[in-house]
Amino acid sequence: MPIYVYEVLREDGSAGERFEVAQSMTEAALRQHPETGAPVRRVIQAPNIASKHTPGQTAARLDNRNVEKAGFTKYERDKLTGTYHRVAGKQGPESFRKPPE
Repeated sequence: MPIYVYEVLREDGSAGERFEVAQSMTEAALRQHPETGAPVRRVIQAPNIASKHTPGQTAARLDNRNVEKAGFTKYERDKLTGTYHRVAGKQGPESFRKPPE
């Protein structure tokens, strides 16, 4: 269930205290503080998305079996020869070499 952030609206219209509420996405946004009854508005924030800095999340998702199951092709570069070899997926060439720049 998503957690939404709300802030209390002061009489002059400025933002006051912030608080969090777990709500279903289908529920209407709160208009009043659940305890005090003061007017509130929902705060728009960036979503919390797992990234390469989230321990264990990205490594598991980019596992070769998951990549192939999702229909993607993954290549890894051989550091000695500079050749890219297909390690997951069935589309595309078995290997290729990037042309020199």
